[in-house]
Amino acid sequence: MQKSLLEHINLPKDLRQLQAEYLPQLAKELREFIINIVATKEGHLGASLGVVELTIALHYVFNTPDDLLIWDVGHQAYGHKILTGRKDIFETNRQLNGISGFPKRSESEYDAFGVGHSSTSISAALGMAIASQLKSENKHHIAVIGDASIASGMAFEGLNHGGVTDANLLVILNDNAIGIDPSVGALKQYLTNVKKGTEKQDNIFEALNFDYSGPIDGHNLPLLLSELERLKTVKGPKFLHVITTKGKGLKQAEENQVKYHAPGKFNAKTGELNAKPKEELAPKYQDVFGETIVELALKNDKIIGITPAMPTGSSLKYMMKEIPDRAFDVGIAEQHAVTLAAGMATQGLIPFCNIYSTFLQRAYDQVIHDVALQNLPVIFCLDRAGLVGEDGATHHGVFDLAYLNCIPNLVIFAPKDAIALRNIMYTAQLGINFPIAIRYPRGRGHVLDWKQPFETLKIGKGKCLKEGNKIAILSIGTIAKTIEDAILTLKQKDAIGHYDMQFVKPLDDGLLHNIFEKYDAIITIEDGAIVGGFGSSILTFANTNNYKQRVVTLGIKDEFIEHGNIDQLRQLQKLDILSIKKEIENLFFFVKSS
Repeated sequence: MQKSLLEHINLPKDLRQLQAEYLPQLAKELREFIINIVATKEGHLGASLGVVELTIALHYVFNTPDDLLIWDVGHQAYGHKILTGRKDIFETNRQLNGISGFPKRSESEYDAFGVGHSSTSISAALGMAIASQLKSENKHHIAVIGDASIASGMAFEGLNHGGVTDANLLVILNDNAIGIDPSVGALKQYLTNVKKGTEKQDNIFEALNFDYSGPIDGHNLPLLLSELERLKTVKGPKFLHVITTKGKGLKQAEENQVKYHAPGKFNAKTGELNAKPKEELAPKYQDVFGETIVELALKNDKIIGITPAMPTGSSLKYMMKEIPDRAFDVGIAEQHAVTLAAGMATQGLIPFCNIYSTFLQRAYDQVIHDVALQNLPVIFCLDRAGLVGEDGATHHGVFDLAYLNCIPNLVIFAPKDAIALRNIMYTAQLGINFPIAIRYPRGRGHVLDWKQPFETLKIGKGKCLKEGNKIAILSIGTIAKTIEDAILTLKQKDAIGHYDMQFVKPLDDGLLHNIFEKYDAIITIEDGAIVGGFGSSILTFANTNNYKQRVVTLGIKDEFIEHGNIDQLRQLQKLDILSIKKEIENLFFFVKSS
């Protein structure tokens, strides 16, 4: 029986004690370790399996953590975490109070830069390399970036600057032709041609003044070690093109790279996904969007679908299959996606621009300058709004209500269920003369019979869900269901009114005047940041109109929320049924005693 190597390796200094001939065996063990834990604990699988050899080679050749290693996005950093002191706690990955699923500076000195959104590694590594120059430090600075991420504008900004410096920067392109979905665009075709040896144009990276080498096999450890050792002696900006297979070492993950990016629980030996119980479930909100846009687009030939590299996650894939000439995956390029939509809107088209809430942050200027300032009728569909769970602080979509709320001309809508999402999409495509943001959460709703006939909504109008006479609860979005459940547990439920305001902007002033004139106290509840969000707007309304009632605002605290499952995070943020019940009871006591 072969002796285990991995059990004796806790840090890269242990790894460097091995003779190079043993590294392939370590790679095999590291793959098995990742597979066995992700099979039961869940997480990102395929990306980390694809860079096992590269991870080992980098820590073997370079003197980390003194040499600085940055993993772009971070989906592929599980092997890195296991080799850098977190092997024994890796089973806590992405769990509440456990380690993060992404590199995180506060977690380890080996995590040189916090990542989660794509295309930041080159700029960060270049900044570190220039800092080392200024401090007369002799360090290496390595950015590992995928072929999907390098197509983003920010990556090219970093390359553009790096190419006119003499900084000690090594950019490693992990080329596997896939991000979460298959890579797209002209650069992808260029890289494909380079791999085939059919590219006739000058090398784009050499043209940017990088010392280019490759492409080389990213699973050939002796070749990787040899090339990295050589590159350590090369001065200035360097670029290594490495070819890998996402999901390497697990047959199903290699064959179905989209599904096995983050597959959920599976059988570690066979690779088969665990069977899910057969029961009728409400649809995922992304599928409500995906099916509804197809339904609308088949009747309205002006409708366009746009997503930056998330056709599966957003379910725009349905439209890409059904109406491919009007559905666009533009790659990891949120800025381009927004301004592309703006350009289409100037020509009378109706663009539905579907971007995860947390990723729209990357296109904030374009939302303001290219869309809202020109009052163009772009329809933003913000998936993954609110708390998203185990992906943690980099991915929670909790800032959208606040950062959009201050933008003139922009209408903001949050549906309380799948029917409302369908209806606002239907309403928007009938014709609007302003931009609108529609935000909805990750996961499933609760309405089974959701394919109802379309209803035209009135912009800026809320709804009374339940009448009361003492306390009014004003909610926005799908948290309405949690509030309804909380009210049912209260002895004083008849005295509580519940209003689905629907629109954060414009507010339904008429409804709000009725509420403030009728009720003794108000609670606002949102699954977004309290600072600057929906509750802030209600407080401003009350102050402007000289209403004196107590207004309690509930939402996401002024802090970055870590990872954990959504139920755990809601409890911590006091947005679960029990916490909301207690807030209502406390307010009843205040109303009675005042």
